[in-house]
Amino acid sequence: MRDSFVGPFTIIKLIVKNAVEVKLTEEPSRKHPVFPVTMVKPYFQTEEDKFPSRKKNPTPPDIVEVEDSPGPVSKIIKARKIRLNTKHQTQYLVRFKNQTADKDKLLAEDAIPDGNLHLRRFRASRRTEQSHLLLAFFRGRVCQPVTAKIP
Repeated sequence: MRDSFVGPFTIIKLIVKNAVEVKLTEEPSRKHPVFPVTMVKPYFQTEEDKFPSRKKNPTPPDIVEVEDSPGPVSKIIKARKIRLNTKHQTQYLVRFKNQTADKDKLLAEDAIPDGNLHLRRFRASRRTEQSHLLLAFFRGRVCQPVTAKIP
């Protein structure tokens, strides 16, 4: 992709009311130096030059996060898969001991304290939840009564 505008170039003269001649430098110097005024726009060196009446806001201080450890992990509640920088990553919603639900945090697998133990428990609980699905058989267009569970 190319830049929309290149320059800045100095305007030498106004040829007619809708064309200007500019002093080209370096690579574009081989081009014809006359351009329509619709292709010319004013050049401002800084934002202060462009907007002199604008008040400059002071920069806010850097935010320093204090890592307060909420304590040991009570359980992992949910998992979600996200895409971070073209890589898929699983985040886990973690509840900490003696903390309320508003203190739950989404953490990556390697950021969970005692992660292996809690992840094994979480994955095992999800397997047992999924095994309680009921089977329904269709014969013709009528649903037959449920008679079996998945072991």
